[in-house]
Amino acid sequence: MYKIFVRYSKLATLAALAVLSLTAIILLSAQISEKAMAQQTGGLQSLRGETEIPDQNTAPTLPRQDTQAGSFERAYRQQPPLIPHKIDGYQIDRSANQCMQCHDWPYNVDQQAPKISETHYISRDGVALDEVSPRRWFCTQCHTPQSNAKELVRNNFKSASDLD
Repeated sequence: MYKIFVRYSKLATLAALAVLSLTAIILLSAQISEKAMAQQTGGLQSLRGETEIPDQNTAPTLPRQDTQAGSFERAYRQQPPLIPHKIDGYQIDRSANQCMQCHDWPYNVDQQAPKISETHYISRDGVALDEVSPRRWFCTQCHTPQSNAKELVRNNFKSASDLD
């Protein structure tokens, strides 16, 4: 019985040494490969730039919407007017529509904003309403913010007035 115990403890010791050796080899190879990767990046940087992990990085500047004063020309007859200003953060949902604070009557006079069309006050049954029709409530279904931005994809669109 004693011989079995001695043999078992020698095997356990050898196994523990093997595990420790493998762990040491893996850690050393990880350090070597990390250094090799750093040398092979060829100028690539992390998204943090040169800022170390514990340090706080400043946020990059976001591209801003370049708007124009007034309104954009329409590209075809009965095109919904384009929105020439930012609407980031505007609340437009079932309970509120921030566009109405400037474009609904009588606020449009004080805000010097275009009044929404009378067609927006007609129900689906053709009845004139005192408030904007629910089917016209979500402005951004038809009206879209525009900016003088560079085209992301080549575009051959021609407005109706440019066609022969």
